[in-house]
Amino acid sequence: MESNVDIVIVGAGISGLALALGLHRLGIKSLVLESSDSLRAAGIAFTAWTNAWRALDALGIGESLRQSHGQILGVRTTSIVTGKMTSYVSFTDKGAYGNHEVRCVKRKVLLEALAKELPSETIRYSSKVVAIQEFKSFSKIVHLSNGSLLQTKVLIGCDGVNSVVAKWLGFEKPSLTGRMAIRGCTYYNEGHNFEPIFELLVGNGYRYGVLPCDNSAVFWFITFYPSIQESELLEDADQSKLKQFVLSKLGKGSDEIRTIIEGSEVEEIVRSSIGCRTIWDVLFGNISKDNVCVAGDACHPMPPYLGQGGCTALEDALVLARCLRAAVFKTTLYSMSEDEFRDVTVVLKKFARLRRWRAFDITVTSHVVGFLQECNWVGTRVLRENLFSGWLARFYVKKADFDPRELALEN
Repeated sequence: MESNVDIVIVGAGISGLALALGLHRLGIKSLVLESSDSLRAAGIAFTAWTNAWRALDALGIGESLRQSHGQILGVRTTSIVTGKMTSYVSFTDKGAYGNHEVRCVKRKVLLEALAKELPSETIRYSSKVVAIQEFKSFSKIVHLSNGSLLQTKVLIGCDGVNSVVAKWLGFEKPSLTGRMAIRGCTYYNEGHNFEPIFELLVGNGYRYGVLPCDNSAVFWFITFYPSIQESELLEDADQSKLKQFVLSKLGKGSDEIRTIIEGSEVEEIVRSSIGCRTIWDVLFGNISKDNVCVAGDACHPMPPYLGQGGCTALEDALVLARCLRAAVFKTTLYSMSEDEFRDVTVVLKKFARLRRWRAFDITVTSHVVGFLQECNWVGTRVLRENLFSGWLARFYVKKADFDPRELALEN
């Protein structure tokens, strides 16, 4: 048996690293177990909305990331059926809790920024968790694929949609929605002239997004519900065919956006099926049990239609770090006292209570926004293009306007 720190975090993704850093800022040591042999940056980039920046500022890395990622000033929605703009929503207006801030962040840069602030021994790579076992005196035993065992007082699952910890808590594996996403990034050695605008193109059952990350990179994506024929076409398609498919569905999108997608190197293009937990799992599932809980995608994998997956993972990390601060460990041995176990159980239940409705709200809203933006029924399209376009786009900033007091590590 190998003794370890009081808190073990499974997964070195956004939520896992942010939680470890939040605890580190509070003077609490943790160990992060990562199954791969290095940081993984799947997904290329993600849109960091206002709530993400408030969390990153609380962690102390917001300013450094701002220097390399330009601010996005608004979202412009265009119909790919008519080619006409249907709405524009500014990101420069104030929300209920202050100014909005939106930037497209390279995922690898974010993970490296989080990891850089952690003590060198915090992340343990090539450490895949295969089983979790109850142990005497309330602690948990974590079994790794290499045969080693770790004993811990608190186990936090930040290990993504296929979370081992979530499975131990009783969650079902996230179900596929039938929808698909294709993402890519185009790089310009001498810089680009793309406006600092989130270009959203909607119609014919497809939803495109294009936005700059920095002076040299422009990120793009498409989400859609593939037909049977499209599923068969894309099942074994290589990246070159994926690019051609994306271009073929662009309709009356602008020549500039077509040129951006055409300029993507095929190795920068990725395809993924969209999966999420049912809203009932989010609402009634065991987010925590005794001294074990889940956060981020392990807790609430959600559709990408509001761009809130990574942002709410950062929220989770700050809220959970604050909750764990209230659980003071009184013994130096890795067997827990009854008082310690009770304290941890209480604070993890508090975390679950605080985050459940937030995750439920964003998941439901994301489903609604995605359905209305991708729906190809004629009546829905007419209403979307003439009445609902701006209303739908405002949900992006509305749901990101999270109270910064809930994210502050120090009261």
